[in-house]
Amino acid sequence: MEQLLAAIQSARIYDLAQPYYPGMPHHPNHPPFLFGLNKKHGDYVARNGASSASEGLTLGGHVGTHIDALCHFSCGGQLYGGEEAAGLQTYASGLQRHTVDTIAPILRRGVLLDIATQAGMPSGIDALPADFEITPEHLDAAVDAAQVEIRPGDVVLLRTGWARFWDDAARFIAQVHGPGPGVAGARWLSSRGIFAAGSDTVAFEKVPDSNMPVHVHLLVENGIHIVECLNLEQLAAERRYTFLFVAAPLKIRGGTGSPIRPLAIA
Repeated sequence: MEQLLAAIQSARIYDLAQPYYPGMPHHPNHPPFLFGLNKKHGDYVARNGASSASEGLTLGGHVGTHIDALCHFSCGGQLYGGEEAAGLQTYASGLQRHTVDTIAPILRRGVLLDIATQAGMPSGIDALPADFEITPEHLDAAVDAAQVEIRPGDVVLLRTGWARFWDDAARFIAQVHGPGPGVAGARWLSSRGIFAAGSDTVAFEKVPDSNMPVHVHLLVENGIHIVECLNLEQLAAERRYTFLFVAAPLKIRGGTGSPIRPLAIA
């Protein structure tokens, strides 16, 4: 225990989450984040002068920095593992298989692949254009540039540079147009046996594509979680390409996704 505490105290900790606030970006398929105080200081004051404030929150499980449970997608009516979704879901109780509350706390090796920087050489673009597809060649180049390897069980994070648009919701959502891997890039990731893949965009994969083939390939066909709306700017700026990735979803019974506050410890 003492050795672990000493190692953490000497490590650099990076917050990979985006902030929540009214008006923040959200995918149009999901409800927005709503916030309001339901009790202000002074509404009730104790005899000793103490008072408290509290708020109410409303949001979807796929709003802000979040992780997709494997039950988030199905294909041909089947969830990951081949079970029929129709008999395993209700509006009241959610899904019965592969739900977000069954994801154990995540403490895994993380790898950053800075696609924006790699693809921008030598032009030096700061963020990938909306129609940019991340291919296996881009992924190979980013691995070589970072001098890392992808190992089974890793959490692999792809930087597109779009985290810098977070405070401009219209720019970040961009009518659900954005860069990301296509199916070939997704197969590159799944072939390495990773635990999860994430990015700094709202949809992870290149959109628009109504079929969402990357979500189907990763979640349904391979049991690989997806993390979206990350902030990878500081990691990239300091060239921290490998780290301990730490996150835990909320234990939402029946849930298809959950907000998380991921940390990179390096």
